Amino acid sequence: MIKTFEKYLVILYLKKLLIVSAIFMSLIVIISIFDEISYFKHSQLGFFFPVIITLLNAPSVLFQIFPFIFLISSQFFFLDLINTDELSVLKTNGLSNLKIIRILFFTSFLMSLFLITFYYNFSSKLKFLYLDLKNSYSLDDKYLAVVTENGLWVKDEIGDKMYIVNAERIESHFLHKALISEFDKNFDIIQIIQSPKIDISDFNWVIINPTVTKNNKSVRSDNNIKIKTHFNEEKIRSLFRNMSSLNIFELIKLDSDYKSLGYSTTEVRSYLHKILSLPWYLPTMSILGGIVMLNIRRNKPMIFHVVLGIIISVLVYYFYYLFNLMGETDKIPILISIWMPLLLLTIFIFIGLIRINEK
Repeated sequence: MIKTFEKYLVILYLKKLLIVSAIFMSLIVIISIFDEISYFKHSQLGFFFPVIITLLNAPSVLFQIFPFIFLISSQFFFLDLINTDELSVLKTNGLSNLKIIRILFFTSFLMSLFLITFYYNFSSKLKFLYLDLKNSYSLDDKYLAVVTENGLWVKDEIGDKMYIVNAERIESHFLHKALISEFDKNFDIIQIIQSPKIDISDFNWVIINPTVTKNNKSVRSDNNIKIKTHFNEEKIRSLFRNMSSLNIFELIKLDSDYKSLGYSTTEVRSYLHKILSLPWYLPTMSILGGIVMLNIRRNKPMIFHVVLGIIISVLVYYFYYLFNLMGETDKIPILISIWMPLLLLTIFIFIGLIRINEK
């Protein structure tokens, strides 16, 4: 009999999780589609292209709010049990509040493993396609920047000239050991410029102590050369901040590439730990929702529970945001910025579990 009840509770919770996820997905699509239509309003792509773009981006956005989806799903799960008086029936058949919470915890834990193993990799691939398609229609499609095992690569077009820049690493506002290949509009080589250091603090780069190779002749100069570009230090660094388009293995590789480039790995490691913390974070949020429901009066309307869930979600979000901000600004170590809020939340939940066990 208990096994039957346990199966029923698992299915009920998964249904609530699916319904709440579908509601949030619909909201994400509705809100995002207007931004995409506005972005492509000057193009001749029609209505369906912004819709496709929105659908490619939506799973990644949904992944970011799964902790709050799990919390609200847990609330509706217990709301159903309370309104139908099934909670009393379950207790009569030997399922205490703690046993129900335990079922909720393990179900959420298994779901979190599924999400980071399959769903996240799927959503990151769609996010990559989203960014790739959107960039191909942006005004910036003539220039790009990537990081590989061979350092930083920048492609830029200014007028009839195209520049291909390769640098060993970026440090402060300088590119170190840089090589600039300059081409004309027919992709014929004009000249190659080598420099031990390039100042990229603004869009007018200062090439320090350049060696210019032109017509098979190399000339080293003590005078600096200036070239106008579409990039400065801030813009180059910002191009690598969209971690959600990379799967876990790509994030690990990116971390290694950043280290070899001399670029800060703080954001990459922070994002990686956020993903790896989900098997703890999501079940914790589910239990938090259950504790809240079991510790309030049972005659409250549904809107009260929805508003309460949103308020708790906002408080938890800003709690995590504060710690994350301190981690990314190196005020505290990354491990502490990600895992300390979880530890504090877990302690709070243990206190709540003691109370509901007495109910």
